Amino acid sequence: MSNAIPPGITYVNDRFLEASEATVSIFDRGFLFADAIYEVSSVLEGGLVDNPAHLARLQRSLGEVDLPLPLAPEKITGLQRELIERNRLHEGLVYLQITRGPANRDFAFPSSPQPTLVMFVQHKKIVDNPAAKSGISIITSPDLRWARCDIKSVSLLAASMAKQAALDAGADDTWMVENDRITEGSSNNAWIVGSEGNLITRHLGSEILPGITRSVVLRLAQEEGLEVEERAFTVAEAKSAAEAFSTSAASFVVPVVRIDDRVIGDGKPGPLTREIRKRYIKSAMESARSDIDEARSNSQESR
Repeated sequence: MSNAIPPGITYVNDRFLEASEATVSIFDRGFLFADAIYEVSSVLEGGLVDNPAHLARLQRSLGEVDLPLPLAPEKITGLQRELIERNRLHEGLVYLQITRGPANRDFAFPSSPQPTLVMFVQHKKIVDNPAAKSGISIITSPDLRWARCDIKSVSLLAASMAKQAALDAGADDTWMVENDRITEGSSNNAWIVGSEGNLITRHLGSEILPGITRSVVLRLAQEEGLEVEERAFTVAEAKSAAEAFSTSAASFVVPVVRIDDRVIGDGKPGPLTREIRKRYIKSAMESARSDIDEARSNSQESR
Protein backbone atom coordinates (compact mmCIF):
# COMPACT_ATOMS: atom_id res chain seq x y z
CA MET A 1 0.00 0.00 0.00
CA SER A 2 1.33 3.43 -0.96
CA ASN A 3 2.12 5.91 1.82
CA ALA A 4 1.34 8.83 -0.49
CA ILE A 5 -1.63 11.03 0.42
CA PRO A 6 -4.37 10.18 -2.08
CA PRO A 7 -5.78 13.04 -4.16
CA GLY A 8 -9.31 14.22 -3.57
CA ILE A 9 -11.48 16.73 -1.78
CA THR A 10 -11.51 16.80 2.01
CA TYR A 11 -13.47 18.76 4.59
CA VAL A 12 -11.79 20.73 7.38
CA ASN A 13 -13.80 23.07 9.64
CA ASP A 14 -16.32 24.55 7.20
CA ARG A 15 -14.05 24.31 4.16
CA PHE A 16 -13.74 21.83 1.31
CA LEU A 17 -10.06 21.55 0.38
CA GLU A 18 -7.77 19.51 -1.82
CA ALA A 19 -6.16 16.78 0.26
CA SER A 20 -2.73 18.35 -0.25
CA GLU A 21 -4.01 21.60 1.32
CA ALA A 22 -5.85 20.08 4.31
CA THR A 23 -4.10 20.85 7.60
CA VAL A 24 -4.83 21.33 11.30
CA SER A 25 -2.88 23.10 14.04
CA ILE A 26 0.07 21.34 15.68
CA PHE A 27 -1.61 22.34 18.96
CA ASP A 28 -4.75 20.37 18.14
CA ARG A 29 -5.50 18.01 21.03
CA GLY A 30 -6.30 15.23 18.57
CA PHE A 31 -2.65 15.37 17.53
CA LEU A 32 -1.16 15.92 20.99
CA PHE A 33 -3.36 13.67 23.15
CA ALA A 34 -5.42 11.51 20.74
CA ASP A 35 -8.26 13.56 22.26
CA ALA A 36 -10.65 12.76 19.43
CA ILE A 37 -13.47 10.49 18.29
CA TYR A 38 -13.92 9.11 14.79
CA GLU A 39 -16.43 7.23 12.67
CA VAL A 40 -16.30 5.41 9.33
CA SER A 41 -19.36 4.84 7.15
CA SER A 42 -19.29 2.65 4.08
CA VAL A 43 -20.64 3.81 0.73
CA LEU A 44 -22.30 1.66 -1.94
CA GLU A 45 -23.55 3.04 -5.26
CA GLY A 46 -22.91 6.53 -3.86
CA GLY A 47 -25.16 6.04 -0.82
CA LEU A 48 -24.24 5.89 2.86
CA VAL A 49 -24.73 2.53 4.60
CA ASP A 50 -26.30 2.43 8.09
CA ASN A 51 -25.21 6.03 8.59
CA PRO A 52 -27.78 7.03 11.27
CA ALA A 53 -26.43 4.23 13.48
CA HIS A 54 -22.86 5.41 12.92
CA LEU A 55 -23.78 8.98 13.86
CA ALA A 56 -25.65 7.75 16.95
CA ARG A 57 -22.51 5.87 18.02
CA LEU A 58 -20.47 8.99 17.29
CA GLN A 59 -22.64 11.01 19.66
CA ARG A 60 -22.38 8.34 22.35
CA SER A 61 -18.58 8.24 22.12
CA LEU A 62 -18.40 12.05 22.23
CA GLY A 63 -20.61 12.06 25.31
CA GLU A 64 -18.37 9.53 27.07
CA VAL A 65 -15.38 11.91 26.77
CA ASP A 66 -17.37 15.13 27.26
CA LEU A 67 -16.58 16.37 23.76
CA PRO A 68 -19.24 18.58 22.09
CA LEU A 69 -20.74 17.74 18.72
CA PRO A 70 -19.84 20.75 16.56
CA LEU A 71 -22.73 20.31 14.11
CA ALA A 72 -26.18 18.76 14.16
CA PRO A 73 -26.25 15.14 12.89
CA GLU A 74 -28.34 16.09 9.84
CA LYS A 75 -25.78 18.75 8.93
CA ILE A 76 -22.97 16.20 9.20
CA THR A 77 -24.92 13.85 6.94
CA GLY A 78 -25.30 16.63 4.38
CA LEU A 79 -21.54 17.25 4.43
CA GLN A 80 -20.84 13.53 4.05
CA ARG A 81 -23.10 13.41 1.00
CA GLU A 82 -21.49 16.49 -0.51
CA LEU A 83 -18.06 14.95 0.02
CA ILE A 84 -19.23 11.79 -1.75
CA GLU A 85 -20.48 13.87 -4.67
CA ARG A 86 -17.38 16.06 -4.91
CA ASN A 87 -15.15 12.98 -4.96
CA ARG A 88 -17.43 10.96 -7.25
CA LEU A 89 -17.29 8.15 -4.73
CA HIS A 90 -19.25 5.14 -5.92
CA GLU A 91 -17.97 2.57 -3.44
CA GLY A 92 -15.72 3.02 -0.44
CA LEU A 93 -15.64 4.83 2.88
CA VAL A 94 -16.32 8.23 4.42
CA TYR A 95 -14.12 8.96 7.43
CA LEU A 96 -14.89 11.71 9.94
CA GLN A 97 -13.02 12.82 13.04
CA ILE A 98 -13.89 15.29 15.77
CA THR A 99 -11.15 16.55 18.10
CA ARG A 100 -11.31 18.87 21.09
CA GLY A 101 -9.48 21.36 18.90
CA PRO A 102 -6.36 23.49 19.38
CA ALA A 103 -5.40 24.66 22.85
CA ASN A 104 -2.36 25.29 25.02
CA ARG A 105 -0.81 21.90 25.77
CA ASP A 106 -2.26 20.88 29.11
CA PHE A 107 -3.61 17.52 30.25
CA ALA A 108 -6.76 19.22 31.58
CA PHE A 109 -9.56 19.81 29.08
CA PRO A 110 -9.81 23.41 27.83
CA SER A 111 -12.75 25.23 29.40
CA SER A 112 -14.05 26.49 26.05
CA PRO A 113 -13.09 23.93 23.40
CA GLN A 114 -13.17 24.79 19.70
CA PRO A 115 -13.71 21.35 18.14
CA THR A 116 -12.03 20.40 14.88
CA LEU A 117 -14.10 18.44 12.35
CA VAL A 118 -12.38 16.74 9.43
CA MET A 119 -13.69 14.35 6.79
CA PHE A 120 -12.27 12.51 3.81
CA VAL A 121 -13.18 9.59 1.56
CA GLN A 122 -11.43 6.40 0.50
CA HIS A 123 -12.22 4.61 -2.74
CA LYS A 124 -12.34 0.91 -1.95
CA LYS A 125 -13.88 -2.30 -3.31
CA ILE A 126 -15.94 -3.66 -0.45
CA VAL A 127 -18.45 -5.95 -2.18
CA ASP A 128 -16.00 -7.53 -4.62
CA ASN A 129 -13.33 -8.02 -1.97
CA PRO A 130 -10.83 -10.81 -2.78
CA ALA A 131 -10.47 -11.57 0.94
CA ALA A 132 -14.14 -12.50 1.08
CA LYS A 133 -13.55 -15.19 -1.53
CA SER A 134 -10.35 -16.67 -0.15
CA GLY A 135 -10.72 -15.90 3.55
CA ILE A 136 -8.04 -14.42 5.79
CA SER A 137 -5.54 -15.76 8.29
CA ILE A 138 -5.17 -14.27 11.74
CA ILE A 139 -2.86 -14.55 14.70
CA THR A 140 -3.75 -14.09 18.33
CA SER A 141 -1.90 -11.66 20.58
CA PRO A 142 -2.38 -10.00 23.99
CA ASP A 143 -4.85 -7.12 24.05
CA LEU A 144 -2.74 -4.11 25.03
CA ARG A 145 -5.41 -1.44 24.58
CA TRP A 146 -6.97 0.85 27.17
CA ALA A 147 -9.96 -0.09 29.31
CA ARG A 148 -12.60 1.82 27.30
CA CYS A 149 -12.58 0.10 23.92
CA ASP A 150 -16.32 0.80 23.64
CA ILE A 151 -15.38 4.43 22.86
CA LYS A 152 -14.38 4.93 19.23
CA SER A 153 -11.27 6.92 20.08
CA VAL A 154 -8.48 7.73 17.63
CA SER A 155 -6.03 6.24 20.15
CA LEU A 156 -5.23 3.34 17.84
CA LEU A 157 -1.52 2.70 18.36
CA ALA A 158 -2.02 -0.64 20.15
CA ALA A 159 -4.42 -1.81 17.43
CA SER A 160 -2.00 -0.63 14.77
CA MET A 161 0.83 -2.57 16.44
CA ALA A 162 -1.36 -5.68 16.52
CA LYS A 163 -2.15 -5.34 12.82
CA GLN A 164 1.53 -4.87 11.96
CA ALA A 165 2.49 -7.89 14.06
CA ALA A 166 0.09 -9.96 11.97
CA LEU A 167 1.54 -8.69 8.70
CA ASP A 168 5.08 -9.31 9.94
CA ALA A 169 4.05 -12.89 10.74
CA GLY A 170 2.65 -13.41 7.25
CA ALA A 171 -0.98 -13.20 8.39
CA ASP A 172 -3.73 -10.72 7.58
CA ASP A 173 -4.91 -9.56 10.99
CA THR A 174 -4.86 -10.13 14.74
CA TRP A 175 -7.57 -11.19 17.15
CA MET A 176 -6.65 -9.77 20.54
CA VAL A 177 -6.83 -11.83 23.69
CA GLU A 178 -7.50 -11.00 27.35
CA ASN A 179 -7.55 -13.76 29.99
CA ASP A 180 -7.54 -16.38 27.20
CA ARG A 181 -10.74 -14.88 25.74
CA ILE A 182 -10.94 -13.23 22.33
CA THR A 183 -11.93 -9.58 22.57
CA GLU A 184 -11.92 -8.39 18.95
CA GLY A 185 -9.75 -7.79 15.90
CA SER A 186 -7.55 -4.79 15.22
CA SER A 187 -10.49 -3.02 13.55
CA ASN A 188 -13.33 -5.55 13.54
CA ASN A 189 -15.56 -7.72 15.71
CA ALA A 190 -14.81 -11.45 15.97
CA TRP A 191 -17.29 -14.28 15.36
CA ILE A 192 -17.20 -18.07 15.37
CA VAL A 193 -19.70 -20.72 14.31
CA GLY A 194 -20.25 -23.66 16.66
CA SER A 195 -20.67 -27.29 15.65
CA GLU A 196 -24.46 -26.93 15.73
CA GLY A 197 -24.44 -23.92 13.41
CA ASN A 198 -24.85 -21.44 16.28
CA LEU A 199 -23.23 -18.00 16.01
CA ILE A 200 -21.03 -16.80 18.85
CA THR A 201 -19.68 -13.27 19.29
CA ARG A 202 -18.45 -11.48 22.38
CA HIS A 203 -21.02 -9.63 24.46
CA LEU A 204 -20.93 -5.85 24.53
CA GLY A 205 -18.94 -4.14 27.24
CA SER A 206 -16.00 -1.83 27.72
CA GLU A 207 -13.68 -4.45 26.17
CA ILE A 208 -14.97 -4.10 22.60
CA LEU A 209 -16.45 -1.57 20.21
CA PRO A 210 -20.20 -1.95 19.63
CA GLY A 211 -19.85 -2.55 15.90
CA ILE A 212 -22.62 -1.28 13.63
CA THR A 213 -22.04 -4.13 11.18
CA ARG A 214 -22.08 -6.49 14.16
CA SER A 215 -25.50 -5.21 15.20
CA VAL A 216 -26.92 -5.65 11.69
CA VAL A 217 -25.55 -9.19 11.42
CA LEU A 218 -27.14 -10.00 14.77
CA ARG A 219 -30.48 -8.73 13.51
CA LEU A 220 -30.24 -10.64 10.24
CA ALA A 221 -29.28 -13.84 12.06
CA GLN A 222 -32.21 -13.53 14.44
CA GLU A 223 -34.58 -12.87 11.52
CA GLU A 224 -33.38 -16.13 9.98
CA GLY A 225 -33.96 -17.99 13.23
CA LEU A 226 -30.28 -18.71 13.83
CA GLU A 227 -29.15 -19.35 17.39
CA VAL A 228 -26.92 -16.51 18.55
CA GLU A 229 -24.81 -16.43 21.70
CA GLU A 230 -23.32 -13.14 22.86
CA ARG A 231 -20.54 -14.28 25.17
CA ALA A 232 -16.79 -14.45 25.52
CA PHE A 233 -15.09 -17.42 23.84
CA THR A 234 -11.62 -18.86 24.33
CA VAL A 235 -8.77 -19.10 21.85
CA ALA A 236 -9.10 -22.90 21.88
CA GLU A 237 -12.82 -22.62 21.14
CA ALA A 238 -12.09 -20.31 18.21
CA LYS A 239 -9.49 -22.69 16.79
CA SER A 240 -11.91 -25.63 16.95
CA ALA A 241 -14.85 -23.69 15.47
CA ALA A 242 -16.68 -24.92 12.38
CA GLU A 243 -16.32 -21.45 10.83
CA ALA A 244 -15.04 -18.02 11.83
CA PHE A 245 -15.42 -14.51 10.46
CA SER A 246 -15.00 -10.84 11.27
CA THR A 247 -17.35 -7.90 10.73
CA SER A 248 -16.65 -4.22 10.12
CA ALA A 249 -17.97 -1.27 8.13
CA ALA A 250 -14.81 -1.28 6.03
CA SER A 251 -15.02 -4.93 4.96
CA PHE A 252 -18.52 -6.13 5.90
CA VAL A 253 -18.29 -9.88 6.61
CA VAL A 254 -14.91 -11.53 5.99
CA PRO A 255 -14.26 -15.28 6.48
CA VAL A 256 -11.37 -16.36 8.73
CA VAL A 257 -9.80 -19.61 7.51
CA ARG A 258 -6.75 -19.87 9.79
CA ILE A 259 -6.09 -18.89 13.39
CA ASP A 260 -2.42 -19.09 14.38
CA ASP A 261 -1.36 -22.57 13.21
CA ARG A 262 -4.88 -24.02 13.04
CA VAL A 263 -6.90 -24.29 9.84
CA ILE A 264 -10.59 -23.52 10.39
CA GLY A 265 -12.96 -26.04 8.82
CA ASP A 266 -11.63 -27.11 5.45
CA GLY A 267 -9.56 -23.97 5.03
CA LYS A 268 -12.16 -22.28 2.84
CA PRO A 269 -14.92 -19.77 3.64
CA GLY A 270 -17.73 -21.72 5.26
CA PRO A 271 -21.29 -21.92 3.90
CA LEU A 272 -22.92 -20.05 6.78
CA THR A 273 -20.34 -17.26 6.59
CA ARG A 274 -20.91 -16.92 2.84
CA GLU A 275 -24.68 -16.76 3.38
CA ILE A 276 -24.36 -14.16 6.14
CA ARG A 277 -22.14 -12.01 3.92
CA LYS A 278 -24.64 -12.30 1.08
CA ARG A 279 -27.52 -11.24 3.31
CA TYR A 280 -25.53 -8.40 4.82
CA ILE A 281 -24.62 -7.01 1.39
CA LYS A 282 -28.30 -7.08 0.45
CA SER A 283 -29.15 -5.15 3.62
CA ALA A 284 -26.30 -2.68 2.99
CA MET A 285 -27.48 -2.05 -0.57
CA GLU A 286 -30.98 -1.34 0.70
CA SER A 287 -29.60 1.09 3.27
CA ALA A 288 -27.47 2.88 0.66
CA ARG A 289 -30.37 3.25 -1.75
CA SER A 290 -32.57 4.55 1.05
CA ASP A 291 -29.91 7.16 1.79
CA ILE A 292 -29.82 8.19 -1.88
CA ASP A 293 -33.63 8.50 -1.94
CA GLU A 294 -33.57 10.62 1.22
CA ALA A 295 -30.88 12.89 -0.22
CA ARG A 296 -32.93 13.41 -3.40
CA SER A 297 -36.05 14.13 -1.39
CA ASN A 298 -34.23 16.70 0.73
CA SER A 299 -32.81 18.33 -2.40
CA GLN A 300 -36.25 18.66 -3.97
CA GLU A 301 -37.74 20.11 -0.79
CA SER A 302 -35.02 22.75 -0.59
CA ARG A 303 -35.73 24.06 -4.09
